[in-house]
Order: sequence, then C-alpha cells, then structure tokens
Amino acid sequence: MKMQYSASNENRKSSFEGERIFLTGGTGFFGKSILSMLQRGFSPETEWVVLSRDPKGFLQSNPEFSGLEKISFLSGDVRDFSFPEMHFDGVLHCAAPTHGVPDGEVRDIILKGTRHVLDFAEKCGARRVLMASSGAVYGIQPSELERILEDFPCSPVTEYGIAKLEAEQMCLASGVPTVIARCFAFTGPYLDRNVHFAIGNFIRDCLEGKDIVIQGDGTSYRSYLYADDLVEWLCAILSDGKDGRVYNVGSDQAVSILELAETIRRAIGSDSRIRIRESPSPGRQTSRYVPDISRATSELGLSVKVSLEDAIQKSSMEPGRRS
Repeated sequence: MKMQYSASNENRKSSFEGERIFLTGGTGFFGKSILSMLQRGFSPETEWVVLSRDPKGFLQSNPEFSGLEKISFLSGDVRDFSFPEMHFDGVLHCAAPTHGVPDGEVRDIILKGTRHVLDFAEKCGARRVLMASSGAVYGIQPSELERILEDFPCSPVTEYGIAKLEAEQMCLASGVPTVIARCFAFTGPYLDRNVHFAIGNFIRDCLEGKDIVIQGDGTSYRSYLYADDLVEWLCAILSDGKDGRVYNVGSDQAVSILELAETIRRAIGSDSRIRIRESPSPGRQTSRYVPDISRATSELGLSVKVSLEDAIQKSSMEPGRRS
C-alpha cells in the first residue's frame, strides 16, 4: 500500500500520506483505542470513516471523540451497511459481537459481516483488508507449549473461534488482498471492567477497594498487550503485512493469573486482598493463552513497548484523562 508506517518511531507517529481508511468495530474496545490514538495525534494526515450502529449515541457517551478532524462516522450494521460512495485505500475490519450475544448471532455477525466487508472492499477499490481475528482459532493451547505460533494447527472449541476461523478462510479465498491479525488479550482505559476479563475485573476491584477474587487456582498463564501498542500493530500489519499472511498480535510476556493480581495491586497502590477460590490440583494441566510474536517482530519490526505494570497504571485511568 502507499501508506508508510514506522514501527520503530518511539513517538508513535505514522504517515499514511493522505490515505482514507474504513474502520468497522469502531465503537468497541479496538475502535475506541484507535480513536484515542488518533485524538492524541497518531496518523494526523489520514482520513478515517468509522462504522457504528449508533454514532450519535456513541458520541454522546464518548464526547472526547466528537469533532475530531479527518474522522467521520457512518451509521449502519456491519452485516448490511450502505456502501459509502468513495474510494478507500484500506479497510480495518475489527467488528466483533458484544458479550452476551447468543452463539447463533455470533456466527451471523462474524460471517455475514465479513462477507459484506469483503464486498465493500472490492467495490471501493481498497488495496488491502486487515481482518481482526482471534487467538481463539487455535483452540486449547497445550500446557507444554510456551507460546503458540501462527502455523499451529487450528482446532477452535468455541462458537466464536469457529466462526473467526471460517471468516479467515472466507477472506483468504475471496481474492481480496487480505492480512489476518490473530488477536490475543489486551488492556487499556477503554476495556470494559465489568465483563469476564480477569485484568479488567482485578483493576476494577482494586480501584473500588474490594478483594481481588481469582475464580480458579491462579496458575493459568495469559499475556496482555497495551492498547496503544495494539493500534500500532494493527496499522503496521495493514500497511506492511504480506497479503495472505497471518500475524499473531499480543504480548509474549506470560504472567500467571496470581502474578497478574499481585502486579495490579502493586501498580495501582492498592491494599486489596487476593483470594483464590481453588487449590492447585496435582496432575492438572496448566491453561495457557500466550502468542509467539516472532513473525511480527522479525518481518515488521514490531515490539511490546509498554510494560505490563505501566499498562495497568494507564488502564486504571479514566478514558480521555491519560498523560
């Protein structure tokens, strides 16, 4: 693509040379994180059109994104939005079902939405689509496998993971130049602290002075990439990734759930107690969800810039009030 991206620039600047990008999922965690970066001066010359089911309601709830230069909103559902009559250079397809959506609708949103986005990409002349997929396509990561590579056989076990894998296959068979970002776990100020994500729940409980309750035995391993790093990675993959290529997106720095709770308590300066519901069982396999990111680091020069402790501190701030 014509857009140029400098992954090594510590000031988090990119030059898309006046290009126009279409963003789906613009009002979810990924979308808000992208808008937040744009608000703070990331990619100032790029024009963005953001798909939202209810732009007016979104901007009322998130007034910090009102009036941003070079950013406009399009009202519509990812499955059937009306195609805007303009050329786009790239499409960031980040739309995903919200939590609590029934399995049948999860499939519908992912598959019909992806098909509609691909049709739009063909019509608008986009040179590349980035599909935000998920590490859930791999299925259960073997406990002895420290980090999971992109060529690990996919065997998803959830309806979400199955639909995401089918959407990947749809993209790669479509003839539309596409790159796949298999996204793992993230944190940031716009992460919903009330859905079932350990890091968001733990941050919420520390801020409210409540006990941190670990539902399992605390030995599961996860890793978390900060939102600003996520945005850089997605833009770099859209710009410089190879067509038909899959890239893991996330941190490769594993942390147990117990270590995560301890790190959050320390980073926030909380005296919340940590309570563990279960005791470790001899012979139980340790759950892991940690990507190998060597492809993204070696091919695109990407890296994890924000440490976990810094990411937690930034995530604990109210949206729009970060330094």
